Amino acid sequence: MAQSCYSNSKACAIALALSCLIVAASAGSFYDEMDITFGGEHAKILNGGQDLSLSLDQYSGAGFQSKKEYLFGRFDMQLKLVPGNSAGTVTTFYLSSQGAGHDEIDFEFLGNSTGNPYTIHTNVYAQGKGDKEQQFHLWFDPTAAFHSYTIVWNSQRIIFLIDNIPVRVFNNHEASGVPFPKSQPMRVYASLWNADDWATQGGRVKTDWTKAPFTASYRKFNANANKVSPNSKSTSSENNNQAWSTQGLDAAGRNRIRWVQSKHMIYNYCNDGTRFPNGIPVECTRNRFL
Repeated sequence: MAQSCYSNSKACAIALALSCLIVAASAGSFYDEMDITFGGEHAKILNGGQDLSLSLDQYSGAGFQSKKEYLFGRFDMQLKLVPGNSAGTVTTFYLSSQGAGHDEIDFEFLGNSTGNPYTIHTNVYAQGKGDKEQQFHLWFDPTAAFHSYTIVWNSQRIIFLIDNIPVRVFNNHEASGVPFPKSQPMRVYASLWNADDWATQGGRVKTDWTKAPFTASYRKFNANANKVSPNSKSTSSENNNQAWSTQGLDAAGRNRIRWVQSKHMIYNYCNDGTRFPNGIPVECTRNRFL
């Protein structure tokens, strides 16, 4: 199947999408797992805690965060993005610590005008420094149905997955002087907000407020992760299965990420010579799957 990715992109996408079936099925209630952080009535927990919707209008967006902090784990969320004319909107699912020198691992979904694709924006911050962006267009319509978005974070690497298909790996290159997020506990965050000064076509396309409210939907959050105890540095596992703690890419995973990055990547900071005239960042010379 992996070899056919290069000759039949559509067939490969359909086949690879089936892998979403193996995403962890144990999902917690949003009542139990999350706190609404802003937006008031713009954030709604539905279906007995199984679903959560965020809406955006000209008055407010909305967001939520996990009640717990984690230090390494696998974090799954299913999202259905804002349909139609989503230009100017940004929907997010990410991990972040707090304070100066914070760590962060980002999925951001940049809306677009009707008929144009979403941009999936990924970034990694360590000790307050980011500037490690990769962007993708998807091989499916992310507004038509729910799809799974996953962050695997362990001490060796960070893996971004969409429907269990790896799209990016950021490896630990501390030995080469590259900071890596490994000591600051992080919470899970999600939000929907207006960013029409930059989000769509560099800010050229603005939010059309006549289409408001804009709504993004979340469900089936699952954290198979090390929970950090309040006021303590001790951790406890949320699940006995800790395959994520050493997870990397096998041969099939490498074939899949090659397909995604060759067919669907639209920006890679490692290839931006204009941005880095004195030479690309050192980690870019170590691994092509950054």
